[in-house]
Amino acid sequence: MEKTLLRPVIDQIATGEKIKKIRKEQGLSVRDIQNIFGFDYPQAVYAWEQGRNVPTIDNLLVLSSLFKVQISDLIVTRQVEIILETTDYPKSA
Repeated sequence: MEKTLLRPVIDQIATGEKIKKIRKEQGLSVRDIQNIFGFDYPQAVYAWEQGRNVPTIDNLLVLSSLFKVQISDLIVTRQVEIILETTDYPKSA
């Protein structure tokens, strides 16, 4: 027997685009974000914005505080359909 469920997942590309959009709306540069986080190089910020990586929950917390938005406003999700194979076991007496 099969059962179909929808599972939410983070859309990395759309989340990165949203972070970039909010950053620009706030008038911040990638270098500004790099300095706020204390990163040696800006690659981590570029990786977020290009959807190659998603910020850790700690970094999302900092971004939400910096941008004055909820963490959920930074994350874009989509639904993935999964199929569960279930086995009907006979009921014991």
